[in-house]
Amino acid sequence: MSKQEIKNNDIKQLLTASLDEPQARALYAMGEEAVVFALLTLSAELAKAKGEQAQGQPSPSTPSGCVPAYLKPNAGKRRKKPGREAGHAGVRRVSPEPDETVTLELGCCPDCGGPISECRAKSTRRSRIIEDIPEGITAKTTQYDIPSYWCPECKKTVSPKVPDALPQSTIGNRLATMTAWLHYGGGNSISQIIDIFNYHLPVKLTPGGLIQIWHRLAEIFGPWHDEIREKCLASGVLHGDESGWRVNGQTHWLWCFTTQRETYYMIDRSRGQPALQEFFREFYDGVLLSDFWGPYDHVACAATQKCLVHLLREFRRVEKYKDVSRDWPAFRKRLKRIVQDAIRLWRDHRETLADDIYARRHTLIESRLDTLLSESFENAEAVRLAKRLRKYRAALFTFLTTPNIPFDNNHAERGIRPAVLARRVSHGNQSAAGADTQSILMSIFRTLRLRELPPTATLCAALREFILTGKLPTMESFT
Repeated sequence: MSKQEIKNNDIKQLLTASLDEPQARALYAMGEEAVVFALLTLSAELAKAKGEQAQGQPSPSTPSGCVPAYLKPNAGKRRKKPGREAGHAGVRRVSPEPDETVTLELGCCPDCGGPISECRAKSTRRSRIIEDIPEGITAKTTQYDIPSYWCPECKKTVSPKVPDALPQSTIGNRLATMTAWLHYGGGNSISQIIDIFNYHLPVKLTPGGLIQIWHRLAEIFGPWHDEIREKCLASGVLHGDESGWRVNGQTHWLWCFTTQRETYYMIDRSRGQPALQEFFREFYDGVLLSDFWGPYDHVACAATQKCLVHLLREFRRVEKYKDVSRDWPAFRKRLKRIVQDAIRLWRDHRETLADDIYARRHTLIESRLDTLLSESFENAEAVRLAKRLRKYRAALFTFLTTPNIPFDNNHAERGIRPAVLARRVSHGNQSAAGADTQSILMSIFRTLRLRELPPTATLCAALREFILTGKLPTMESFT
């Protein structure tokens, strides 16, 4: 290597480092050629960066959701073929009983137009069942003639109540609950709902009228929202997750707490401890599953389980964006193997191994993790993850000793997903009252779906009893 090449390499080393004033003066002291070479090198780097920006290449720190789809790399091949494995019984929709039977006849051959005769073999005759919506479905308009009666005991005039609509409402309960389900349960926009009913039933609806009736439904069914919260706190296992939300243009947070039978949504300004204190008002005597978000540490509960899938995702994020030099590969390999062995022990051998063998393997996994965390590391990412695991050491393998506890928080992510999809359509709420209505009705419809109850029929039955008696039945009474 020539002296000039050695000198150019020294200049490049100065440019790639964080250049301070002494280094700049040292570069200047190398002479005119060194300064010219440094400026040309910097100009080439700037031109390269501008070229990448012109091509629309995103920065490595850009979140995946902010990168346009056409700039993302093509997804790899599917790991396994979609559908059930070979040998499994097929699943299809059950054919209903027919309401009527239509016999088809053919007068001539459809191909040549010649005469035909019916086949005598019964095996050639077949049937086909079709479900469809009949033509001419329209909304039913009912006029109620309401007489007045004098009660000599109460000394006042009384009248019968209309059981199929709320007071002062011009649309019935079934229509009101169906539109609410389409918006808060199905994620449809208000304009889409209006198009469906205005053009296909037709029923003339307005955005303002729908919002008013939804606010009234949320006020009536507020006790069901509280009942869902109490059921969540009474369960033995509770999943928690949160996501961003917008209320009147301001950043809020959508909290989701879910079990196998209930889902409770709460929209709050805080993403920290105040929001959790609003939900956990007393000690929770169960296992809380969550990610590694810090405010969950302040929840007073019997036990916790951190999502190990989030930990495995952290490996991919570090290897894509962060420093993976020095002892990171060895640290990642050992930690990933420990986590996978724990998951494999829980998934494949929980019910098959004897208790003493299962306990011995569990103890071995725990000791392997303790040995790894007792060591010191040079890589910054390894140091960071080791610090996190030492902090949450007691919440990593709770699923190995507690029955019915998964190792991931997938149930919470599935529970919050319908709300996230609805957020993409509505972009949040325009007022605090709208956020409260969103939380209440979305929680009710999601819980009814988990319990496999028809949403419109259930709410109509509850509204009918509320109108006639003045008391709202409990949600549990419908299960």
